Amino acid sequence: MKRFALALALLLTVQGALRADEGMWMLPLLQKMNADAMRRLGSRLSPEDIYSINKSSLKDAVVHFGGGCTGEIISDAGLLVTNHHCGYGSIQALSTPERNYLEDGFWASSRSEELPVPGLTVTFLQSMTDVTPVFDKLEGAAPEAVQAAEQARKDNPGCDASVTRFYNGNVRYLIVSKVYRDVRFVGAPPASVGKFGGDTDNWMWPRHTCDFSMFRVYAGADNEPADYSPDNRPFTPKKSLSISLRGVREGDFAMIMGYPGRTQRFQTAAQLEEMLAVNEIRIAARTIRQEVLWKEMRASDKVGLQYASKYARSSNGWKKWIGMREAFAKLDIIGRERQKEADFMKWVNKNGKRRARYGGALEGLSGATASCAAQTRAYVLLTETLLQIELGGLSRLQGEELQRAWRDYDPAVDRKVASAMLRHYLENVAPQDKVEVPGIDLKKANYEQWLDDLFAGSAFVSEERYAAAVAAGADLEQDPAAVLRRAIRDRGRALGPVVRKGMEAMEPYARAFAAGLLEWKKGEPSYPDANSTCRLTYGSVKAYSPRDGVLYRHFTTLAGVMEKEDPDNYEFRVPARLKEIDQKKDFGRYADADGSLHTCFLTNCDITGGNSGSPVLDADGNLVGLAFDGNWESMSSDVMFEPELQRCICVDIRYVLLMLDKFGGAGWLLKEMKLVQ
Repeated sequence: MKRFALALALLLTVQGALRADEGMWMLPLLQKMNADAMRRLGSRLSPEDIYSINKSSLKDAVVHFGGGCTGEIISDAGLLVTNHHCGYGSIQALSTPERNYLEDGFWASSRSEELPVPGLTVTFLQSMTDVTPVFDKLEGAAPEAVQAAEQARKDNPGCDASVTRFYNGNVRYLIVSKVYRDVRFVGAPPASVGKFGGDTDNWMWPRHTCDFSMFRVYAGADNEPADYSPDNRPFTPKKSLSISLRGVREGDFAMIMGYPGRTQRFQTAAQLEEMLAVNEIRIAARTIRQEVLWKEMRASDKVGLQYASKYARSSNGWKKWIGMREAFAKLDIIGRERQKEADFMKWVNKNGKRRARYGGALEGLSGATASCAAQTRAYVLLTETLLQIELGGLSRLQGEELQRAWRDYDPAVDRKVASAMLRHYLENVAPQDKVEVPGIDLKKANYEQWLDDLFAGSAFVSEERYAAAVAAGADLEQDPAAVLRRAIRDRGRALGPVVRKGMEAMEPYARAFAAGLLEWKKGEPSYPDANSTCRLTYGSVKAYSPRDGVLYRHFTTLAGVMEKEDPDNYEFRVPARLKEIDQKKDFGRYADADGSLHTCFLTNCDITGGNSGSPVLDADGNLVGLAFDGNWESMSSDVMFEPELQRCICVDIRYVLLMLDKFGGAGWLLKEMKLVQ
């Protein structure tokens, strides 16, 4: 550990050696690693303008939204914008068949009409402090991490704190944050705009989706976090973003701040091969389940609303994994990783001390990965099939949780999913890994009859049947759904210890591998894998060529929406009001200098899942767009950055404002924003 700290210190002595458009950079290290490179690209901001613990900075306007996306504050009254797909679950939860905010859109006409969203939180970063030296002395003991976090909470009342690992555990930061719990829905366009293109266009360019939704953060009278109360007030932030109406030009500086989820740039070829194998299990199961759900959703508006969020959560990862499979093959990702490892080992073996430190890392990781591969695959198959039978999950819920679950549950749909999932599970599970349901051998029995009996006999199918069972004094732990749930749980518990043991065995080798890579590349700035902590990535607005003879320009326009329109295809419907705006060219101040309405644009900034909703900022820190997707040709980017291919797809903030103003009639919100030309 101490040797690694020295290697990292040496890394920090060199500035700007990596490509400026690659990297998810840690905010406290911007001055040492990135300041010069950002200036050369055109940034007019200092590192302290971006991250400071002594004064307001851009980090104070960027939030972790709901734990899985990013959002940004765009007014001094706590107004927040993020992606439509980030707000999707909250919007669905607030919707009813009579008031379907997903399908029809919604805009509050005043603050009194803003809708509380139970359970939704936003998190503001307060500080990040390197505590690696402390853990070097204490050998990184877990109790010390707990104690450090507890002390930080005492020193920062009202805040949360945790010690987070970076570089496969070689570096640790104490992260202090503040979580606001009263968040209200302000507005969003209809799904035909906010989700235009659906699964077909997901991860694709050219893109024309106006992927945004708006919320507001509320606080107590002291501006501190508080549970929902009608007496709470709009939150006053330390910093809110100004919004540029200028638009972007190719070559403009662009940067993105947000909370990227997970990357695998410090993993080995053996680990990546196993990741692809696991992805295939997920793809196969989700393909089957999604086909069932989509058919049912399009046949019934009620089912369409109930399962909208469930389907979206499933399909996003499903398509990404398909893209990864194609990109890995096309770009020879595994072969290039093997070559890197071979070069690394040549360097390691030239020195006895390096052999002692790093020589066993690759072999150890390969062995540990193989030791739990079969159990990992069996566990994933179980979670992607039998665990998707909703009836089993309902049997563990009570009270309000169960009431909320029934609201988005259709037993007829679940019965069809159960049949498809059980069939797929039985066709693919190894005999030794099969779930054992008491009283029946699913491999030999008529499982369709068993499923009929399960759904006919369970009290958890509906509120009415549950109430009758409770009134009759039924033992709900013996309900057939509860029996199935326990059988799945027991099989998961049987597989879990082997998986956990393999993961634990990987840790020291992964730490050694990361430390070795950094020493090997000593003198080059480095960034750790994404881990849902706040990062900065920067580059420029840039077109790309996906293949010979094809050049994609860096922006799209509303004309492309009209070209894609297909009234018979749910994914490509265009609202009449938007067509009217287009026909009249009623773009107002949101039009580009060329007279058209720009819808989306490209940057070469380095992002991944979790960056959805992140602010795209210009050289002065003004908001010009929202990051919402990556492009198909670089779906291996979580493992290797592809500078000629990798692009971040962003919705132009002027399209957002036009939808809010001219389409949604919520121009009152503009009065609290800081618009710059």
